[in-house]
Amino acid sequence: MDRQYDYLIIGAGSAGCVLANRLSANGQFSVLLLEAGGPDNNPNIHIPAAFSKLFNSKDEWGISSVPQPMMNNRELYQPRGKVLGGCSSINAMIYIRGHRADYDHWAALGNKGWSYKDVLPYFKRSEQQEIIHDEFHGQEGELTVTNQRSPNLLSTVLLEAAAEAGYTRLDDFNGAEQEGFGYFQVTQRNGQRCSAAKAFLRPALSRSNLTVEKYARVEKVLLENEQAIGIQYIQKGQRYEVKAKKEIVLSAGAFGSPQILMLSGIGSAGELKQHGINCLQDLPGVGKNLQDHLIGGVATRTNYKRSLDSTERFPYIFSNLFNYFFRRRGPLTSIVAEVGGFLRTLPTLDAPDLQFHFGPAFFIDHGFHKPPGNGYSFGPTLIQPKSRGVVSLGSADPMANPVVDPQYFTRPEDIATMVRGYHITMKILEQPVFASYRQSLYLPEKPLTEDTDIADFFRQWCQTLYHPVGTCKMGPDDMAVVDDQLRVHGIRGLRVADASIMPSITRGNTNAPTIMIGEKAADLVLKGAQ
Repeated sequence: MDRQYDYLIIGAGSAGCVLANRLSANGQFSVLLLEAGGPDNNPNIHIPAAFSKLFNSKDEWGISSVPQPMMNNRELYQPRGKVLGGCSSINAMIYIRGHRADYDHWAALGNKGWSYKDVLPYFKRSEQQEIIHDEFHGQEGELTVTNQRSPNLLSTVLLEAAAEAGYTRLDDFNGAEQEGFGYFQVTQRNGQRCSAAKAFLRPALSRSNLTVEKYARVEKVLLENEQAIGIQYIQKGQRYEVKAKKEIVLSAGAFGSPQILMLSGIGSAGELKQHGINCLQDLPGVGKNLQDHLIGGVATRTNYKRSLDSTERFPYIFSNLFNYFFRRRGPLTSIVAEVGGFLRTLPTLDAPDLQFHFGPAFFIDHGFHKPPGNGYSFGPTLIQPKSRGVVSLGSADPMANPVVDPQYFTRPEDIATMVRGYHITMKILEQPVFASYRQSLYLPEKPLTEDTDIADFFRQWCQTLYHPVGTCKMGPDDMAVVDDQLRVHGIRGLRVADASIMPSITRGNTNAPTIMIGEKAADLVLKGAQ
């Protein structure tokens, strides 16, 4: 091992980019950031409305789940970023922190320093909030958060329909309250995506103490006497080893982080033995506790000619391209799911259990299914799932993708919550304000009245909303992988910092919470260096 750095960071995703920036900022420490993917130079990364074109591309891992028995044995596509910026370079740019109850629950599980009061300063530290100036938001951070520039008319109609149905209008899902309907704020700067790579990594690249290696596929963390001492990785067909003088931080995501731990000999001893891997630290919780948000919805045909379906069609494409490239406005700045809301479906709940997303376009099967004409899509997202899944190894080959089994809908409460969400969806879509825009249902073909039919519909059409978490969960219990300092139990010099450490999933899109985890992890690492 002829190369040495103070800190090694595995994964240049949402948390990894933050860590690379913060750990290299004072110039005292040498930092190596390893990313399995390449540069973020695909134009579709930076054009907001083009995010679905990144699916099944070189900039993501191409993972699908194993067949899901409770979802008609479908294999569900699970896109994950494989590029500088990770999932923040391929996501829909919605900025949602979650509910204060999410973090207070983490603290109640024995994770000191993770209550809402504790984590709010880290959210504010990252944020460069262009619109809202109050005690919940920051203006001095690197991550630009702002209002959408050119929302579609149909999105306004949805908000009017929600008001007609009796639901509260909300201007800030990240403030004092979460419940209600409104426009989503976005991580965009001047009408373009503001990924973690753009916000945090790019400004740090000129630092002489930060090195970034792309196309570097980590095979394992090297351990010696219960100490993480280095990393072995493959780059352009060559194997390299590099040593950490201080610490290694694993930020490879909810699928990648548990896989690398298991390949390194950290995980369930019995499961590692099946793949011929010597268990160096028996942590049965590695890869367990997988949680995700499922989205399902109703697609409706509309006679409105300027839905997002028409963005690239003649004759609108010419004005749309001009608007975007010369003014950074128009439908190409859209995030598709422009508006939505959070609701409690039972009066006994103390916080929302459903999030709603509305897109002024057909958005079916990740955008792969494109019906002719114009449409709009609206439906519920299960943000407090009870089902728990597993990420495991298919083999000891570090070049193989992990096996992902979310075990969706294995808890009956989850499908019951989505059925309640369907009834709310139809209540809003059937309001009078939609009458002049509504042609006919496309999916399902007719209104569903029986709960069993609604459940069958969701089992066939629900998809991931791209928010897997929890597979290296934080806590003091026997199934926890890291402690509340994010240190891997039983291993010195190794932390995990990404969405995998969440003991329970947050209510809402998970990019902002993952960036917060990166911020807090950087503080924890630097505190340990003192």
